[in-house]
Amino acid sequence: MRTRAVVVRQAVVDDAEAVSEVRRVVYPYKAMSPAATRHFITVAAPEERFLPLVAEADGEVVGWGAAGLSVWTSEPGQSHLTVFVHPGHRSQGIGSQLAERLHQHLTEVGAVRVQVFVHPDGLEFARNLGYDGTRQMHYSGVELTSLPDQPETPEGIELVAFESVDPHAAYTADTVASLDEPTDMPMDSIEYDRWVEEIWNNPAMDKALSVAAMAGDEMAAFTVVETDRDRMWSGMTGTVPGYRGRGLAKLVKSVALRRAAAAGITSAYTSNDDENGPMLAINNWLGYRRVQTELVLLRTL
Repeated sequence: MRTRAVVVRQAVVDDAEAVSEVRRVVYPYKAMSPAATRHFITVAAPEERFLPLVAEADGEVVGWGAAGLSVWTSEPGQSHLTVFVHPGHRSQGIGSQLAERLHQHLTEVGAVRVQVFVHPDGLEFARNLGYDGTRQMHYSGVELTSLPDQPETPEGIELVAFESVDPHAAYTADTVASLDEPTDMPMDSIEYDRWVEEIWNNPAMDKALSVAAMAGDEMAAFTVVETDRDRMWSGMTGTVPGYRGRGLAKLVKSVALRRAAAAGITSAYTSNDDENGPMLAINNWLGYRRVQTELVLLRTL
């Protein structure tokens, strides 16, 4: 078999379509459109020191790698790294080339700990790079052909699409609800302007399908929907502490799935940590079934 020439280089906006296609093959249970990929490549905060890479084999994009400092946490030196390679181009050292470049970059910009998510079949590769396990993240999917009856809307609550929501209300709800998310680092340092640029203005967010439960001007609960052609991804579902115990997370997610089905979406996917029992119960009620488990690993630099 002829050896294909592999080049690792910094990603540019024009790579977005190809990267999105490779990602769709590697992660059939996630969603990231080309528009969302372009946004991801271009909008990182300067202090994140974000480095996106692609690997080309004879001019064809077959792999992706990215790393940067985690700037939404108060813990200094935390960082994230992602590497994936098209299944047809593995075992050729492409992943190792990407990882080497990214680890070198993180060391140069002052990272002290790196977090990665890996498939079980990539565990040996990650351990050989010095990573060790902390927890598991489960991914589930549901076909939007048969959903349970929508719960009743409590008195004093209005259901609205994100199209009509004040971003300040969404920011407040998101940052408060995120504090309870199981994680290896607290998400406790999210500035409004950066949140608007990276989250609110991200084309991944489908504001017509994302749903908020409003109590007057306050967002009590919400679910963020990201779409890519025939599939959707639940980016975040949360309830502000003062409104918990009223079934609002179940309500907004049920409404979002129904609206997605009406818009032509056929499959929905989400992720859960084992520790998030309430959301696991909601997803089970909605009919989600596990399709993949990824391992959350850490490495100290």
